[in-house]
Amino acid sequence: MNTFYTEEELSTLGIKQYGKHVLIGKNVMIYNPEKLVLGNDVRIDDFCILSGNIVLGNNIHISHFCGLYGGDKGIWMEDFSGLSSKVTVYAVSDDYTGRSMTNPMVPAEYKPYAYSAKVCIEKHGIVGAGSIILPGVVVQEGTSIGAMSLVTKTTDPWGVYVGTPAKKMKERSRELLELEKQYLEKTQA
Repeated sequence: MNTFYTEEELSTLGIKQYGKHVLIGKNVMIYNPEKLVLGNDVRIDDFCILSGNIVLGNNIHISHFCGLYGGDKGIWMEDFSGLSSKVTVYAVSDDYTGRSMTNPMVPAEYKPYAYSAKVCIEKHGIVGAGSIILPGVVVQEGTSIGAMSLVTKTTDPWGVYVGTPAKKMKERSRELLELEKQYLEKTQA
């Protein structure tokens, strides 16, 4: 039994654009498929929710039970980035100070302090299980976010971040760039 949509089934989902070798679990919920753009070699496992403007590059994996809430500003994941299980990425957030009403069933005019800002996970950015990325964050190139971290601010490139809120612990090795080069040479030959 194939748990991923076939190529024929993918074509019926209303996705704005998708490349080759795209695997989407049959238990993935896609709201606004007309705002979803997928590159080549993308895999989205079951029980994920994708909502709003979302652009995924090439060679991306989104593991089980992830939530991507792009809203109008959007979420961008660049090539070779990935999300481990139960990661949540928010490009939108209600205001919880009491100055605004909350929840999606309340019209925007009653939520004057709701916040939205584009989120980007750059090339080779990886996010560990159970982590949360908040609106406006850029997980810069090569950054690794440890499990159960809360990312509230843009990271430095090639850092390893952990904690709540996430803090830089050390530099991440760039050795994988040589492996990327070998991979691309082999697959583009």
